[in-house]
Amino acid sequence: MIIKNKAIVNDDWAVLRLAENEAPENVTVPAGKVIVPLKVWCAQQEKLQDRDDLGVWFASDERPEALKNDIGKFTVIAVDFPKFGDGRGYSIAYNLRARFGYAGELRAIGDVLRDQMFYMQRVGFDAFAPRSDRNIQDALKGLNDFSEAYQAAVDQKSPLFRRVQRNEKTSADL
Repeated sequence: MIIKNKAIVNDDWAVLRLAENEAPENVTVPAGKVIVPLKVWCAQQEKLQDRDDLGVWFASDERPEALKNDIGKFTVIAVDFPKFGDGRGYSIAYNLRARFGYAGELRAIGDVLRDQMFYMQRVGFDAFAPRSDRNIQDALKGLNDFSEAYQAAVDQKSPLFRRVQRNEKTSADL
């Protein structure tokens, strides 16, 4: 189960993770909907490019520019959060949406916790695979922890001060 578009849904995608001794060019990509590491896509692109059931995931130390020429091929792109305190995935997501125009599913995987999800959606994530040791119903509530955001972001192009109607006070009102 994952959270997608603010609803809990079945996940029909598998995430391929390499074992420590596996090389990206030698790993076998199974049939079916699978999200492969970016390095597997780069190493096996010629063999995999005709598959329409592939997604790709970024490690936190990889750059979205590596996929800019192929970004439209994927219906799902994931970003891995290896630990709670690693925020590089936010920049990857923002760049995929804002700089490269990615419009498909953008999924957060790895150490995804409720406390992060509101902010993750602000930079463009629309799907979340919370940690398996956490309650997914509780995690879903994290998307609505705040009713308003002050800053502009992918999900809200104008900052709050531009969205609020203010009454002008004249000297006669004072």
